[in-house]
This record gives sequence, C-alpha cells and structure tokens, in this order.
Amino acid sequence: MQLTEDGGLWYALHVRSRFEKVVARNLRGKGYEEFLPTYRRSSRWSDRTKQIELPLFPGYVFCRFDPLDRLPVLTIPGVNGIVAVGKTFVPIDQTELDAVRAVLKSEAYCEPWPYLAVGQRVRVEYGPLAGTEGLVMMLKNAYRLVISVNLLQRSVSVEIDRECLKPLSNQATPKSKEPTVLLCS
Repeated sequence: MQLTEDGGLWYALHVRSRFEKVVARNLRGKGYEEFLPTYRRSSRWSDRTKQIELPLFPGYVFCRFDPLDRLPVLTIPGVNGIVAVGKTFVPIDQTELDAVRAVLKSEAYCEPWPYLAVGQRVRVEYGPLAGTEGLVMMLKNAYRLVISVNLLQRSVSVEIDRECLKPLSNQATPKSKEPTVLLCS
C-alpha cells in the first residue's frame, strides 16, 4: 500500500443506505479527505424527467485517515463501520482510486456494474443465448462467449453483450451435462 503525504491510507467506510452524501459532507466538515464517486442518471417521474446524481458504489464512502485514530470517523452519523477482513482494516489501493478518478474525469458515461471476477460463473439473461451458463475469462477487448465441447476438446467463440450477463453464486453448477461455456472479455 502506498502511504499518502500525511501518513494516512484510504479506507472504505460502509455507510447507511442513502447516507453517502451526508457522510461525505460530515467527513469534510471534520477535516478528513473523502472521496464519493458519483454518476448521473435520468430519472423519470409521471410529470417530468430529471438528472439525478447517485453514488457509484452505493453504501460506501472512501476516506483517508489513520485507523489508530478512527473514533472521530466512526461517530459520524450514518457510518456503520470500516471495511475489514476479520479485525484487520483493509486499505484501498491508491491506484484503484486513481483509476476511478480517471474514469470520472474523462466524463465518459459510467454506472455501477456487478463485479465479475475471472473464473466466476455467469448466466446469459436474454437474447439468443438466454439460459446458457459459463465462466468469465479474460481475452483482449471484445466480450465473447466461448462454448467448449470437452469430449472433442474444441471450442466455438461468439460475440456477446456484457449487459445480458448475470453473476451466479460460486456453488452454481450446470443442470445438465451440456458443453462448458466460457465468457471472454
């Protein structure tokens, strides 16, 4: 982990639902450096359409502080806790936050997306391949669904829209003995 100028690291704070902006404002008011990445989305009501600003990571605010002096952070209304593994607080890698800042600075459209890890099982939700299950694999820039016939040790690759994919639990197994399906991106 990379130390910042004042010696503090960035941590993710788990916050009460829809309290992200309140927590960020209170952190700033107490002199902490906070980061609440947001995106804009059109929301339609019966009488009008309006652009609203929502958190990119709902339920989380990033803050730079010394975990040994965490009580002032934890007493802010809406803060549930600091993200940890067991009792060890886990700092956020500075390069990951820099990447999020770069995306926001580019002003390209972005939105929250389910996390798809390499090796995770997914299901195609709609389209001609609806119901097909497979694994996420990495391969260059285009998303492709790779269907493998294990017996023949051969595969077929087809382009697919990532938006039609739904992550499955790690315990999910194919319901029948169909060919293995791999998603490549």
